[in-house]
Amino acid sequence: MTARPILIDTDPGVDDAVAILLALASPEFAVEGIVAVAGNVPVGLAAANAKAICELAGRPDIPVCAGSDRPLSRLPVTAQHIHGEGGLGALVLAPPRTALHPAAGVDFVVDRLRRAAPRSVAWCALGPLTNVAAALTRAPDIAAGVGELVVMGGASRALGNITPAAEFNIHADPQAARIVFDSGLPITLVPLDATHQVRSTPERVARLAALGTPAAKAVAALLAPTVTDGAATGPAALHDPCVIAYLLAPALFRGRRVNVAVECDSPLTLGMTVVDWRGVSGRPANANVLDEVDAEGVYALLAARLGNLS
Repeated sequence: MTARPILIDTDPGVDDAVAILLALASPEFAVEGIVAVAGNVPVGLAAANAKAICELAGRPDIPVCAGSDRPLSRLPVTAQHIHGEGGLGALVLAPPRTALHPAAGVDFVVDRLRRAAPRSVAWCALGPLTNVAAALTRAPDIAAGVGELVVMGGASRALGNITPAAEFNIHADPQAARIVFDSGLPITLVPLDATHQVRSTPERVARLAALGTPAAKAVAALLAPTVTDGAATGPAALHDPCVIAYLLAPALFRGRRVNVAVECDSPLTLGMTVVDWRGVSGRPANANVLDEVDAEGVYALLAARLGNLS
């Protein structure tokens, strides 16, 4: 079996960390590199977290670069109130022992995609789309190397999680998201409508912890309910790992090709993804939008793959 090359753009982030571990545990993938972006946490911390996660998985060889440190035009926002000041919730990892790749993140992506075989690379966007938009704007020719861009972001019927209308990743850099959805790339969107169906129940987390490996224990710690003012939160949704799960097992997901437009002007709905399910806008379909998931199947896949990491 020839491993499929993938690039991961990420802002770890609790669920980003789980997604990275799932990718590294899957022999179907050759992870070409990981590029950090400002989002859940500032970009320096995101890069350090990504490097520490690779080392936890026994893959210090994976190139990790720091990418864009701020959105294209809006003021930066973070989600440290959700992911913790360190970005990984209650999980504390040893500081990385190996250095970041010296290339700037966008330069790294452009170089890798220019050298890729046509339509061969799966590009996984787990955070704001700043790096992706910057790379496409700087070097439109890199689109030839992209087999599929899979984006965790946006919401339709599920509504927003950072504002009433917007999901965090798109809200954090809506201008970048608009560029990406207007780019003509083959895009699959994994919105909150899908990921909210995949919940980390205590039973599912316990099955992961029972694997007993350092990576599985770390994932269980990342997904365990947090306690605030004496009250535990409900089961966390497994957002970003759904991107990797979709690439591994697309039969676990259902969706259809529709048009997605991104609101960049209204202060009330900034970052809203307007999904034209009925085709009333007349705009051509530009994304495969997922809205149904086999949640048990995703967790079974996660448990099976984490067993590959010692």
